[in-house]
Amino acid sequence: MGSIPDLSILKGASRRVPERVVLHRLFERNAHHPATADNTALIFQNESNESRQLKYWELDEAANRLARGILRAVQEKGGRFNRDGDNIVAVSIPPSDTLVVTLLAVWKAGAAYLPLDVQAPANRVRHILDEAKPLLVISHRDDCAENELFENINVVSTGYLEKEAAKYSSKILQENEMFRTANEPSMAIVLYTSGSTGIPKGVRISHRAVFNRLQWQWNTFPYAESERVCAFKTALTFVDSVSEIWAPLLSETPKSILVVPKEVTKDPERLIAELERHRIERLVLVPSLLRAILLYLELDKNNARRDDQLLKHLKLWVCSGEPLVPSLVKHFFNHFEGTEHVICNFYGSTEVMGDVTFEKMSAFKGDLVPIGLPVDNSVVYLLDKKLNPVPSGQIGEIYCSGLNLASGYVNNRDADRFIANPHTVEPQYALLYKTGDYGKIVDGTLVYEGRTDSQVKVRGHRVDMSEIENSLHKINGVDKVAVLCYKPGEVDQAILAFVTLQDPSWTAGTIEEELSKTLPPYSLPTIRVLDKIPLLNNGKTDRQFLLKAYGEEVSEKGGKRAPVDLTGVPENKRKAAQCLFETVASILGGSLKCPINKDVGFFELGGNSLNSIYTITKLRDQGFVIGITEFLSSKTLGDILDKIRTEDEDSNILADENNNKGKTKYEAEILDDKHREAVTEIIADSFCEKGDLEQCIQPRIERDAYIELLDVLWVHLVEKGLSFAVKSAETGEYVGASLSFDVHDEPPVEITSRLNIIFEFLEFLEGPIRETKLPQGKGKILHGFMMGTHKKLDAKENIEVIQFMEEEEVRLARRRGFESIFTSNSSPLTQQLGSDVFDYEVLLDYQVNKFVAEDGSKPFGSAPDTQTVSCSLKRV
Repeated sequence: MGSIPDLSILKGASRRVPERVVLHRLFERNAHHPATADNTALIFQNESNESRQLKYWELDEAANRLARGILRAVQEKGGRFNRDGDNIVAVSIPPSDTLVVTLLAVWKAGAAYLPLDVQAPANRVRHILDEAKPLLVISHRDDCAENELFENINVVSTGYLEKEAAKYSSKILQENEMFRTANEPSMAIVLYTSGSTGIPKGVRISHRAVFNRLQWQWNTFPYAESERVCAFKTALTFVDSVSEIWAPLLSETPKSILVVPKEVTKDPERLIAELERHRIERLVLVPSLLRAILLYLELDKNNARRDDQLLKHLKLWVCSGEPLVPSLVKHFFNHFEGTEHVICNFYGSTEVMGDVTFEKMSAFKGDLVPIGLPVDNSVVYLLDKKLNPVPSGQIGEIYCSGLNLASGYVNNRDADRFIANPHTVEPQYALLYKTGDYGKIVDGTLVYEGRTDSQVKVRGHRVDMSEIENSLHKINGVDKVAVLCYKPGEVDQAILAFVTLQDPSWTAGTIEEELSKTLPPYSLPTIRVLDKIPLLNNGKTDRQFLLKAYGEEVSEKGGKRAPVDLTGVPENKRKAAQCLFETVASILGGSLKCPINKDVGFFELGGNSLNSIYTITKLRDQGFVIGITEFLSSKTLGDILDKIRTEDEDSNILADENNNKGKTKYEAEILDDKHREAVTEIIADSFCEKGDLEQCIQPRIERDAYIELLDVLWVHLVEKGLSFAVKSAETGEYVGASLSFDVHDEPPVEITSRLNIIFEFLEFLEGPIRETKLPQGKGKILHGFMMGTHKKLDAKENIEVIQFMEEEEVRLARRRGFESIFTSNSSPLTQQLGSDVFDYEVLLDYQVNKFVAEDGSKPFGSAPDTQTVSCSLKRV
């Protein structure tokens, strides 16, 4: 690996793995070894309660015959051209002994198996078949050839294939009998994942990657002498099924597999009974199933039906597939207190053969559940946007390298997720996989910090939805949680928390009240209480279903005339009230938290800073005018009605507010040295914590960078006299700062910090505009360089101060003889204020994630498509 600069790179142990691995040969070793050939390989009980078992030699011979049947079926009808050069056989069979025989037969034929969910929507299955182009589809249904889904596809039923296979030899297949492939390493499995977009994409997993993962498991968690049977209960489409099936069968100390039917897995009572009956000693499960099992065990314990503890033999519990929360780990150890039970937290994805880091816990005393250290022959990196290791202790994006990595996606989709590794020259670490997750090192071990797409902006603040989820998990009445963002960055953006309850007396309102004790107002989600959280077949939350359902709810509400309660509204205000109430209903949509009437407040209904401006704009479009400060200072919609006017009564609300200067809450003071400390603090905090461009860059630009910038600029800011600080007339505290220069008289500044990224981008946008669209010569154009507000301001106060600074900047420009004001805004709030309220002309609106820096990187590549910077001009 070379030198490792800091703890942002973690490396697992190195173990030898052969260059060419053929997994079914390991099974054949066990099936023909005198000590293991007669051992039971499979145990399965069908719906008729008929128990079937296969010994290792029986399973091998059945698979050999079936493999020859598969080869014959493909030979008769011909194969389909696969762009990756992979030989794929798709399998649509429910959990059974037949399924395991078929999977082994596919390998023996020289192909990779591709699981198809027998209950998946037809369009999803068709997409998979059209993209992967399997040589053959094997279905458990006898009428599969008549299914329109398999039209023009080579498909056979298991019944037909078994009947045909009975004609063939049961001897081991030789290399010259198998499908030929030009790929090395050859593919063993293709698994389709939903992906963040909901469009399935296939992960190509090699024999060598599977072997590396299994070899690590055999060495790290060896089978005990007492272990006889292991459970295969995970859906075949989920990567955890790989280790459940093949680790016991391919081990040098082979075990039996208990094939658990799907209906048993769904029922904790039946599942526990099976685990008890076969004295299962290890289990892989998602945290939601762990919670269900623990709840059942508590019920059984409370009923005092037995002296012996249930599942006392099940010592090794492995959680995978979704974050493992501290409360669940505490629950586990509270139940198994004083025993030898161990819980493990495995982290990974299909692209890294399921698991790339692990944490083993025999007790839990802290507040964090780490995802641990890398598995063998794997390296985990925490990198910034330029693929540089982040400083120790800082959050970075998790990248993985090593022998667990998949060989990419089918048809080379999303090739940018698998990139060249700039940190090594070792061949087995030459490829990096971009996980899309954040992590950091705490006490020498890796901690999961959420998805890169789990952080969104709300009212200028960066909100991490995993933080909201953690807060919800701490509420005793809450059971399961899914926190999502609806339409991030858009006006109707909403943070949604879907929850199920342990205590039926809890409501959405009581949950919000509890959250308000730990979360700031801008990060409080809209609560949706459900009977159950919908799950995908792999046990993960069905995010797309929840967002779609919410969108349909919002659309349905928006498509109907809003029910409004005009009770108590004076007759002369009824027209305005009807307009106001319906406008609020249409903008807040599904975010509405209570009925609309004159006695409720806008923020109480679910409004925020951004959609408050949108509401004011929509009201103005319908002929009703109210000032921003008036709107935000109103406690109820009734207060807004008292202040709202028609355009005939007041055609220019800003002018009206300016005529009442004596009533202003704020005062502007031209900068001098007495303001230095306060202004530096305001600007540094504002941009470091709330700057829209800055939040896209990882690692974050440090606060010291802004302090350094102000140190360099301060003399020039004071000398030019075009900048001011804003003071609260009530408290005397400084609450805002506006920094400006003459466009054609700006001081040269050498920036040595990472702020240079921002300035390079702004020069890219503004340079051509300055040269071609702005009047030349000093004293013509005032450049609004930076504006910031104090971090302690609430949403209403924040907009009040921004509005005051915008108006004061216009007054200052007029006093100093400037013709126009030029500025660049990255905040949706200030963009909307500029265009809809202060009449700025937008000269350029640029999508920030398209920017390519001089070094070829995309520093804002993680920004959503909706995030833009607007370069605007206002004539004064």
